Amino acid sequence: MNQPIIELKAVYKKYAEKGVDVQALRGVDLTVYSGEFVAIMGPSGSGKSTLMNVMGCLDLPDAGSFHFAGDDVTDLDLDALARLRNRSLGFVFQNFNLLPRTSALENVETPLIYAGVEKKHRRRLATSVLEKLGLGQRLNHLPNQLSGGQQQRVAIARALVNRPSVVLADEPTGNLDSGTSEEIMSLFQELNENEGVTIVLITHELPIAQRARRRLTLRDGLLEGN
Repeated sequence: MNQPIIELKAVYKKYAEKGVDVQALRGVDLTVYSGEFVAIMGPSGSGKSTLMNVMGCLDLPDAGSFHFAGDDVTDLDLDALARLRNRSLGFVFQNFNLLPRTSALENVETPLIYAGVEKKHRRRLATSVLEKLGLGQRLNHLPNQLSGGQQQRVAIARALVNRPSVVLADEPTGNLDSGTSEEIMSLFQELNENEGVTIVLITHELPIAQRARRRLTLRDGLLEGN
């Protein structure tokens, strides 16, 4: 059996909104195994973004434990968390979050720059991933010269270029039409099934969630499903 890559136990997290404490997570238990494709659904305000921030080491839980690949994340300082994010996590967002005045190739190179990879090598790695995702003819295009689906492919290439242990995708099809959404989800399935990429996807759309191998629902800060 594959080993656990993400382990949350009794995780609580609250945040302040207009001076009022909001309990976003209320004792979440979640184990994601290496090689899984998990979708997490939930209505607006259910705590999905907070859960994604915790899993992505962008925020730490107020209580409970979080282990990533067996290591206790709550013991890490800010620098160690940044290294973990860069080395082991890839992020894909609804709004693509590409640098607007930077080519597709340079956008994908960005995580490698932070990782200290030498220029010639990072260019070769970024080119290889973009070609694999069907963007070999778009390396020097700016984001505004690409379609929405192409921009999301660039974002996925950027998430994959460091060969992360987990890709976290937050509403990755939210700004795409149905046909392009289908293409992006087929790409996620291919990456998971053929290359063993572990994917945790957050969505509010059932047809998108149904493409994952396991589906969970977050409601009022608690996870339902198995």
